[in-house]
Amino acid sequence: MVSQEQRRRQLAREKFLRQQQRRTSARRRTHTRNAVIAAVVGVVVAGGATAYATGVFESDGKKANAGAEATPSATPTSKAPDPCEKPAEGKVKPLTWKKEPAVTIDKAAAYTMKMATTCGDIDIALKASAAPHTVNSFAFLAGKGYFDHTKCHRLTAEGIYVLQCGDPQGTGAGGPGYTIPDENLKDKVLKGNVYPAGTVAMANQYNAQTGQGRDTGGSQFFLVYQDSPLPPDYTPFGTISKDGMKVLKKIATAGAQAADPTTQNTAPNATVVINKATVVKS
Repeated sequence: MVSQEQRRRQLAREKFLRQQQRRTSARRRTHTRNAVIAAVVGVVVAGGATAYATGVFESDGKKANAGAEATPSATPTSKAPDPCEKPAEGKVKPLTWKKEPAVTIDKAAAYTMKMATTCGDIDIALKASAAPHTVNSFAFLAGKGYFDHTKCHRLTAEGIYVLQCGDPQGTGAGGPGYTIPDENLKDKVLKGNVYPAGTVAMANQYNAQTGQGRDTGGSQFFLVYQDSPLPPDYTPFGTISKDGMKVLKKIATAGAQAADPTTQNTAPNATVVINKATVVKS
């Protein structure tokens, strides 16, 4: 027969154990969330140093969270042989504009961005109807030779799995001088706060904690080579072809370098340079 005092002590122990279990689960969730944020925090662009706050991808030279800038975006992977060729001859054009170009694309048409890189060709089917400002901007910039000879400056291999490109400076702080609005954030491919492999999306300066930084996309974009947990805050505007994914995975397999102490970029070990980018209507 269990006395009232023994029963009281048993209930107290069970309550204590439940509290401990909840605390342990909460710590695990926090650890997981922070690990993802840490990986995401450096992936995109920030001013002077690359970070992208509790959002993800910052771009075009503005800070969203100064504290995040000291956090590496990902643990560097082991050094592997460079699978890519030497860049084509030529230099990056230092081009900037004061305002977004007028939207002149045919929203009902199909467009493809073709990136001839040192590692192979990457074709991207663009979502003109869902993200007309973004696709129009890329068509404009590619037509001006803006992306030609630019390096893809960041590769993340932990938490999120992306290659980031589109900065003529190669630091994560560059942009075209204008910004474009966020688009297509309710795309059906973004299920469960995951950007699936093969997605191409915009970097921006959105800070989820403050709710500031919407509509700040520029020229920087990221290519997802493996499903990546991210909130739907970054305009998805393209899908990489099967052959393009093979090139992207080759780049990822070569790994990333240690974080640059100034920019916090984890540059790819592969020499990834866009020799020529074109947008064609098909």
